[in-house]
Amino acid sequence: MKITQKEVERVAQLARLHLSDQELETMTGQLDTILSYVDKLDELDTSGIQPTTHAFFLCNALREDTIVSSLPQADALANSPCHNGEAFIVPRVL
Repeated sequence: MKITQKEVERVAQLARLHLSDQELETMTGQLDTILSYVDKLDELDTSGIQPTTHAFFLCNALREDTIVSSLPQADALANSPCHNGEAFIVPRVL
């Protein structure tokens, strides 16, 4: 067994989980099964494999920054319910 019921109880306490005795027993078995699967990964020879942070190679998912002309002030204010010709007028927030 990789994990004891006392360890599961401690983790549950840290997570502020209140588990019954039956739930503790169930969780101990399930976590032990999970840890056994993780141990199987240690059997693999990964010496020639580079560590990755993503499942597939991703160079840059962002588009290039390009400078474009902005919306003319009059067009931006055209659909505003309240403006003074230079800016939007909104209620004060204090």
